[in-house]
Amino acid sequence: MAEPDLLQSPLHARHVALGAKFAEFGGWSMPIEYAGGGVVAEHTAVRSSVGIFDVSHLGKALVSGPGAADYVNATLSNDLRRIGPGRAQYTLCCDQATGGIVDDIIAYYRDDEHVLLVPNAANTAEVVRRLAESAPEGVRVTDHHRDYAVLAVQGARSDDVLAELGLPVGHDYMSFVEVEHEGARVVVCRTGYTGERGYELIAPHEVAEVLWDALLAAGEAFGVRACGLGARDTLRTEMGYPLHGQDISLDVTPNEARLGWAVGWDKPAFWGREPLLAEKEAGPKRLLRGIVATGRGIPRPHMQVFLTPHVPVGEVTSGTFSPTLRKGVGLALLSTAVNPDAEVAVDVRGRREVFQVTKPPFVQPQVREG
Repeated sequence: MAEPDLLQSPLHARHVALGAKFAEFGGWSMPIEYAGGGVVAEHTAVRSSVGIFDVSHLGKALVSGPGAADYVNATLSNDLRRIGPGRAQYTLCCDQATGGIVDDIIAYYRDDEHVLLVPNAANTAEVVRRLAESAPEGVRVTDHHRDYAVLAVQGARSDDVLAELGLPVGHDYMSFVEVEHEGARVVVCRTGYTGERGYELIAPHEVAEVLWDALLAAGEAFGVRACGLGARDTLRTEMGYPLHGQDISLDVTPNEARLGWAVGWDKPAFWGREPLLAEKEAGPKRLLRGIVATGRGIPRPHMQVFLTPHVPVGEVTSGTFSPTLRKGVGLALLSTAVNPDAEVAVDVRGRREVFQVTKPPFVQPQVREG
């Protein structure tokens, strides 16, 4: 059950009824896994058929008013002008002085006066604070963290599940459609954090239970499973997707995290532009890389990585047992002295386990298929 000082999803009672195991995540009590299967079964459902996640802990902040899109473009890293209204974009909020990553965010570009931002739960207040403090006259930054639920429908049969409910499917990757469903305005975006084809639905809190029940019922014929944040973590790690607070943080820059593709380098302004350009020119001293076990070792965050038995070259930031590959995989911040295909040793509880450095994803993604 939830601790009394933690925020609860509007679907908390549904998770309890499904026998969920809960844990704290970003100040929220969220389901990690459900009775009757566990993380591996939930992970496999997404890779083979379809799974549904409650990710309502994610932040929601609306930047609105004349010039809202221009303001977002002048502060966050990516270039909104690469896309247009009706599309979403992965972007970064960086520190002005250091270029460190305050948070990674999905920006929903509704129109020039409305941009919806979805940051991570633990960082929402800080992202909103920074944007609100710098906003020009007429631009408002409003925190809607607890006003909306977010449901992720992920897997090859995700289109079938949404189609059963009459929701729009088949639109382009990272595009979204806003529709009326059961009397509520629902945003349906073709994106996700699993590497599989899928959608994320943003809906008012008050219709979350009805929508959750309808999705599970519609997905029954397709082998749907309710999935917790445990499976979400193993799925994203297999893709090499970074998690803020582990792989990226204020102490890690986009250059180090290999997220330069999410930076509009040619823009005249964004937070952290000058230090990031200087670092890019000089070359970062460490990089976020993938590692795959050659034996039975399972990497975990903060484990030290060695190039030889006695030369430390970095540490693991994320690590897990891959249910798809049946071996340990992870991400690690490593010195640029380490070759991209080197063998390294990870200190796994006092044992030096051998890992191959590689470029993620570890599993072939299907997110853009169709």
